[in-house]
Formats: sequence, C-alpha cells, structure tokens
Amino acid sequence: MIVRIMGEGQVKLADSHFAELNSLDDELLQEMESGDEEGFRRTLGALLDAVRRLGTPLPDDALEPSELILPAPESSLDEVRQMLSDDGLIPG
Repeated sequence: MIVRIMGEGQVKLADSHFAELNSLDDELLQEMESGDEEGFRRTLGALLDAVRRLGTPLPDDALEPSELILPAPESSLDEVRQMLSDDGLIPG
C-alpha cells in the first residue's frame, strides 16, 4: 500500500504492518474524542514515526496514487478531525 504523509512524501508499506498502525489509530481517535491535546500530539507522532520506520520511501519524483493520506506532524487536532472517517485515519 502507498501511504502519503502530507508535506513529506510517500512510502510503500506492507499490509502486515497495519495491525500496529490500527492500534495507534484507535488510540489517536480516543484522544481526539476526549480532547486530549497532549495525547493526540504524542500518538500522532508515534503513528507517523511507525509509518516512516516500517515503510520504504518512494523517490520524490514518483507520482503513485496514495491509498492512504496521513496528516502532517504539525497538524492541529481540528485539522485531523476533519480528515477522519468513522474508522479513524486508517480504514479497518
């Protein structure tokens, strides 16, 4: 799967990593619902770090369609809330 982190670029990520990412996504969703800004910042950073660590960066000139778009690290709680679906940032 191709994942884009807004403002950074794309990474290719194996489907086998989505259990770990979904766990972080669930935590992020709970923090957003409770308005926990500090927890939100921490978990968003952990989610993006996991994508960077587990994924393989695509070249900057690659124009692959992204199957998943994640917010930039500096995104506000309100900006991320607008990106959410009922499942969070990561479907499933």
